[in-house]
Amino acid sequence: MPRMPVLFVGHGSPMNAIEDNAWSRDWRRLGQDLPRPRAILMVSAHWETRGASAVSASATPETIHDFYGFPRALFDVRYAAPGDPALAARVAALLAPDPVVQHPTRGLDHGAWGVLAPMYPDADIPVVQLSLDRGRPERWHYEAGRRLSALRDEGVLIMGSGDIVHNLRAADFRRPEAPAWADRFNEEAKALIVSGNHDALIDWRELGPDAEIAINSAEHYLPLLYVLGAADKGEAVSFFNDDVFAAISMTGVKVG
Repeated sequence: MPRMPVLFVGHGSPMNAIEDNAWSRDWRRLGQDLPRPRAILMVSAHWETRGASAVSASATPETIHDFYGFPRALFDVRYAAPGDPALAARVAALLAPDPVVQHPTRGLDHGAWGVLAPMYPDADIPVVQLSLDRGRPERWHYEAGRRLSALRDEGVLIMGSGDIVHNLRAADFRRPEAPAWADRFNEEAKALIVSGNHDALIDWRELGPDAEIAINSAEHYLPLLYVLGAADKGEAVSFFNDDVFAAISMTGVKVG
């Protein structure tokens, strides 16, 4: 089985799951072009825990509609991908001795299904979600990705879903052009990814005021660190959906 790539996806609005736009079309293309995974391990910005990581261990995860104020059509979406309890147990084993809770009922949030619905519309690939333990420092999340990288040789596509730039307080969706600071940080992050300077991305608070305002609340940034941790030194890096809309970066990263 070929070694799977790793992906970070800028997911943006939940509406991208049902709209035909440039971003959803790029996700659809990725699903067609990538080697078909036997399962997906998803680290989404929208599942946060504290004190321990958790994995979704349900064999039939539900579709979580964790938002409000959107059209009925979005709430009607059901992404009925199966779970994979054995993969959930494998994730816990790889992250040991750090505790990982096997969550028996947790479903898929919009950070997961919002991207997977365009990528794999048949919902026939098992999906397991891993939470973000917000009690851990940034380097722990990166090292967790390193520990999980063995899954790449087991047919598992490791995906992070968030946004490199995510500051809803600074976003004006009536004016979709990006603020200068958002464009600058998006470009700086890309350059650091290409150069392999992961330490700078882990210690993002040292990158200055653009990083501080771009990341704002780090839950959308942390999934990127898992993906970088799971990457091998010198692997090919490419970007897709390379766009900053208002104060949200849609930029995705493919490694391998």
